[in-house]
Amino acid sequence: MSPQGAKVTMIHRTDPSVQTQSLIKTEQIDKSWQRYLAEAVTDPKLLLERLGLPLALLPQLQAANQQFSLRVPQPFLDLIEPGNINDPLLQQVLPQATELEVHPGYNHDPLQEADSNPQQGVIHKYHGRLLLVISGGCGINCRYCFRRHFPYQQNQLGAEQWQQALDYLRLHPEVDEVIFSGGDPLVTPDSRLFKMLEDLEQLPQLKRLRFHTRLPVVIPQRLTSEFNQRLQQSHLQSIIVLHINHPNEVSELLKDLLQPLRQSGITLLNQSVLLKGINDCSETLATLSHKLFDAGIMPYYLHRLDPVAGAAHFDIATTRAQQLAGELSVKLPGYLVPKLTQEIPGAPAKVQLLPELPSV
Repeated sequence: MSPQGAKVTMIHRTDPSVQTQSLIKTEQIDKSWQRYLAEAVTDPKLLLERLGLPLALLPQLQAANQQFSLRVPQPFLDLIEPGNINDPLLQQVLPQATELEVHPGYNHDPLQEADSNPQQGVIHKYHGRLLLVISGGCGINCRYCFRRHFPYQQNQLGAEQWQQALDYLRLHPEVDEVIFSGGDPLVTPDSRLFKMLEDLEQLPQLKRLRFHTRLPVVIPQRLTSEFNQRLQQSHLQSIIVLHINHPNEVSELLKDLLQPLRQSGITLLNQSVLLKGINDCSETLATLSHKLFDAGIMPYYLHRLDPVAGAAHFDIATTRAQQLAGELSVKLPGYLVPKLTQEIPGAPAKVQLLPELPSV
């Protein structure tokens, strides 16, 4: 979700001597998550070379890259089939010339978040919960991101702005849930993340803390034992909402590193975005739900694409989305069917779309 050129703060690899309770054997994690983040592929030419794709594609990649920069970390790159330009994971991150086309109704602020941005880093749209933009950086830049044009520079939570956000929460005692978002909140170093958590724990009204993140999907190594232990120690109930669109994104390493979180009682949910040519198929979506559940993640939301400028080529019609949801309802038990939803600017809640069941 980070804009072009967004900087991500890095910290040094943790001393191995203190990693006595690593989630998996240390030899399975040959680099720290910070190094994977720092070494993400940002050069379109390098991306093509790493995947064995023709360099003739480079001009269109570079043109789209000027508007929204490429960023793909190696663990996600390893899940992409080399030589396959149509790989569903590659298509989510590959800059394309179609992003430069102008389409009516697709704009820079598709959810009108500017209207719900009362102060820096705070987005307050719905009753009882609000969102804090604690990072402007992401581990990966998804081409359909609804915040690809978000004014992160105007929403940075420095020390002063963080205190102002806490003051805002004190003035709104009806808010009992905070959502850490971004960008991606988990690109934030643990030292800062844990200090923010400590501050929130001092607010008696708060009951839950939610993380909206894609980083564990693209760099599973982010799920460290220290992160798990800190959430386990908190009196706030933790919910991690992952963003997985395709079954190929559920790696074995991700499944392994999620298990300690599950065992700690942390709720794991998933939200997907319906994307043309990537997951607009009920078989793909059904397989995704099964793989999520096998990994201990509950399917939560299936979103209609937010109409952000540069992503119109991913969109599918509402009627087709409802048909897919109907087909999914037939294929799966109810608990594996995510809610088909659409965000409508100004609405007091997400709008659920009714599935259209196939005719008998």
